[in-house]
Formats: sequence, C-alpha cells, structure tokens
Amino acid sequence: MIGERRIVLEPREVPLGGVRGMDVLRVLPHRNLPTIGAWCFLDRFGPADTRMRVEPHPHIGLQTVTWPLVGEIRHRDSLGSDADLRRGQLNLMTAGHGISHSEYSLGDDPVPLDALQFWVVLPESARHGEGGFERHTSLPAVTLAAEQGTDAEATVVLGEFAGAASPATVFTPIVGAEIAVPAGSTVRLPLRADWEHAIMLVDGDAVVAEHPMTRNDMLYLGDSREGVVVSSTEGALLFLLGGEPFEDEIVMWWNFAGRSHDEIVEAREAWEAESVGAQTTRFGVVEGHEVRIPAPPLPDVRLMPRGRRI
Repeated sequence: MIGERRIVLEPREVPLGGVRGMDVLRVLPHRNLPTIGAWCFLDRFGPADTRMRVEPHPHIGLQTVTWPLVGEIRHRDSLGSDADLRRGQLNLMTAGHGISHSEYSLGDDPVPLDALQFWVVLPESARHGEGGFERHTSLPAVTLAAEQGTDAEATVVLGEFAGAASPATVFTPIVGAEIAVPAGSTVRLPLRADWEHAIMLVDGDAVVAEHPMTRNDMLYLGDSREGVVVSSTEGALLFLLGGEPFEDEIVMWWNFAGRSHDEIVEAREAWEAESVGAQTTRFGVVEGHEVRIPAPPLPDVRLMPRGRRI
C-alpha cells in the first residue's frame, strides 16, 4: 500500500514548438511520480485563441484521452477515423503496437480552445495489440449528495466512479471523472481505498482534503482513502483520476510508452523509415496530410524507466 498522501503536483509550461507551435501546461509525468494508476500523461492546452495544427505523429503502448473544455477538435488517424469532438464528448484512441493521428482546430482562423489531453499506459496484455478508435457522445452522469449546499455532478469519462461506468474501453482498473461543485457546496467524493487518486483543479476555487487548491495544480492523495471532502466558495470544476497502481516500470520518450530503450529505438526507426517512403506499415498513413512530424533525436544515453519516489 502507498498510504494516504497530500502532495501538490505543480504543472510546468512546455513549448511544443515546430509545426505544432503551441505551449501547454504539463502535469504528468511528474519527476517523482511517473503514473497515477495507469494515467501516465496530462497536458492542458489553453485557454487561448489559437489555430491548432498537430500534424500526424505516432504512438505506441498507450491510449490517448482527449477531453475538450472549450472549442472543437478534429481527429484523424491511420485507421481512417475522422471525427469532430466538442464539450462533453470523449475521443479515445488505443495505440497498441502502433498508430498515427493528427489533431486540428476547426476552421482556418484562431478560435477559443481549451482541452485536457491524457495518456493511459497499456498493460502487457494489450500493448502489442491492434489500434482502435472510439468516440463517445453520451457519458454517464452521477449526482453526489452535498454535505452542505447544492449537490455536485460528475461525468464518468473513463472507468468506474460512484457506481457508474463509462462505455469507453479500458484495460486496467481505472477512474477518470469530471466533477462540478456548485458555489457554496461541500461534497464527499467516494473513493476506492485500494486505488490511488489525484484531483486537478481545472477552474474555480476548491479546498480538497483541507488543502486550498491553485488552478491547474493536481493534489496527489495516495491510496487507503474511502473518500475525500471537497468544498468550493465560488464553484469549481475538478478532474479526478486514479486507479489500481500500475506495477510495470515504463520507459516514456516522445509519444511512445515502452518497457525498454531498445523498444523506443525500434519504434522511432520505424516512424522515420515510413516518413521517407519505405514500405512499412506499423504506423500507417493519416489521409489528407502532406506533412508528418519527424521524430526528435534520441539522447546520448540509454533511456531508463522512471521510478516512483512518492
């Protein structure tokens, strides 16, 4: 068991640069905490008026979870998927052995855009499998009775929470839920004591487990909790994530989640070979694009798993 924790994970600004041309706030992975359950990555891009152009790029060994807050995003991938995504809907892409995709804002001009992008690392049983894409336009909602004030509402994005289950495909015991706490309310969020959890303050103000939150910070709660009390003065939008602690050590580099340096090298070489026209099919082709994002150079040292230090 990890035990109860109350540790603030502060986001850092990351310039994506190149053809992406965007700055994001990155919360996960944290230098002391590579995963929370199977969640291994969290970026927030926005709020901003921007023209998003993320050209085709590859993934292995993970699922991408796109959760828009403001604006619409067009997803295209090498499976032939072409879907627009808006508030309250979920795009879930499973990379398996290899997939590529692009993400564009709609239209040619800058538009208001704000979204959370998560990655979920795949276990051994699923990470070498075929890729997949799901779009869920209806997700289960849960009412959480208030201890004070008005009841809170939760949307179960991934996995299970408070007796409700998302229809999205998962491969590990997991939870991802957006929670709206009304102004002046106090509510207790039910948790599984054998899972670890963390809560991000997306907007508004909140006190979580007696800790005053700062916008975009994530509070890591550890495990061994059957619930956590959340209160808000002006109203809050939160995102809860967690699950069964992920036991495998992973090697993350660029858009890849593997288990060894050699796996990462192999995936990078396959992407670069495809980008210059070699007859390989690991990552496929995203139709409608003439530009792909090249892989960055590998570091001069062997990539090693990031261990948990919390």
